[in-house]
Amino acid sequence: MSSPIRKAINSDALTRLAQAIAVAVSATLAGCSSNAPQTDATHTQNIAARAKQKPIWLTEQPSPQVPQDVWERMRQGFQLQDGLGVNPRIEQQRLWFASNPSFLENAGERGSLYMHYIVERLEERNMPLELALLPVIESSYNPMAYSRSNAVGLWQFIPSTGRYFNLRQTRLYDGRRDITASTTAALDYLTRLHDMFNGDWMLALAAYNAGEGTVSRAIERNEKLGLPTDYWNLPLPSETQAYVPKLLALSQVVMAPNAYGVNLNPIANEPYFQAVEINQRMDLSKVAEVANIDEDELFQLNPAFKQRTTTLDGPQHLLVPTSKAQLLTTSLQTMRPEELISKKPLKPVFDGADDTVVASAKRNYRVKRGDNLGSIAKANNVDVKDLQRWNNLSGKNLKAGQTLVMQDTRKSKNSSGRVNTVVAANSKTAKSNKQQTKYKVQQGDSLYIVAKRFNVEMQHLKRWNPRVGQALKPGQMLTVANPR
Repeated sequence: MSSPIRKAINSDALTRLAQAIAVAVSATLAGCSSNAPQTDATHTQNIAARAKQKPIWLTEQPSPQVPQDVWERMRQGFQLQDGLGVNPRIEQQRLWFASNPSFLENAGERGSLYMHYIVERLEERNMPLELALLPVIESSYNPMAYSRSNAVGLWQFIPSTGRYFNLRQTRLYDGRRDITASTTAALDYLTRLHDMFNGDWMLALAAYNAGEGTVSRAIERNEKLGLPTDYWNLPLPSETQAYVPKLLALSQVVMAPNAYGVNLNPIANEPYFQAVEINQRMDLSKVAEVANIDEDELFQLNPAFKQRTTTLDGPQHLLVPTSKAQLLTTSLQTMRPEELISKKPLKPVFDGADDTVVASAKRNYRVKRGDNLGSIAKANNVDVKDLQRWNNLSGKNLKAGQTLVMQDTRKSKNSSGRVNTVVAANSKTAKSNKQQTKYKVQQGDSLYIVAKRFNVEMQHLKRWNPRVGQALKPGQMLTVANPR
């Protein structure tokens, strides 16, 4: 008889023996207590019943609750913190993040569009979720970031490395800026480096920054000198020596942001965007119009299209906010191709005006000798503060010959014949229930990001800042109206 069969028979025999003993004990107890109250007999039956129950394993734990916030989900997947101990290089970087809380806060707001996607891709590969913070260091989560070494995108690929990982670069499309394609390439590259350096994430990260050749040569040098070959002891470039400590320090700040005075706004633990298939060229501005998506937000999700126009040789999909995906899919099925190439401007939207109202026109006014802001405002039926805002004037001093930008007011009739007054784009009507403030543009900001930060509509932000184009520059001052 084979050993497994013998073990099975022995196991069955033991089980039957245990059941027989339990029955015998129950019968004995029942016989000895025939004169006992009925409650004792019931208690004995309960003991026998419990003897037949399946064992409850004490090691079983309730399944953890799914976090509602991507930051918390990220914390649960950190893998690089064990055994770090006290490290002055990490402490130095952590002190910098604590002294500059706005850096991580702003990067977090920009990354709120992409973090859920990146965290999910990392989890699928069982990679440390600290790597979701790598774009904070590389690009401040700005997909349009561009470095002196010609590195581009969230993950800062240089042209040659980008091409090696199948990120195409043409006149109209740059895959290094493609959110999904560049993320796949970055995780492929990090996985390759992790395998190359025998599962050492510190060396893999160093190689992501400096190149695998630089790290390999540093390891060979230390081996010849009989020195340790771990990351912390390698003679690497100063930028690379700070690179890994930055990521580790940043993850420690994310682990306990309140302890470092950092306010991380929650990011919903759900997909922010969804891919919608396309099969023709189309202008992103037109797509935004038909799907009721903010144009700047759509470009933040599809920054690889350099002219804001899809290409036939590029990816045949667009990333759109999840809530708008079905609307866009339906619209694409019913629209003619030429409707998606049209360059017609979008209809402006105004507070308090119906759809038939047209935008007010801009004109210039040349300052004459003896003019002041009060007299000019009165003569043109506008407000002094509007004049100052349209022309970025901090005071009231004017010079003869100076040119001022002016916004006219005019009237139009709606379909019922009623006359509607069209007010200048930055008039008191547009801000009657708002309190204005000034905001200094930071590196990586866009109109969409600023509007989201202050919880205002994009078209309102554009109205309050008529002289500002789509591309913002660090240091620019924007007028923003916050809800009271």
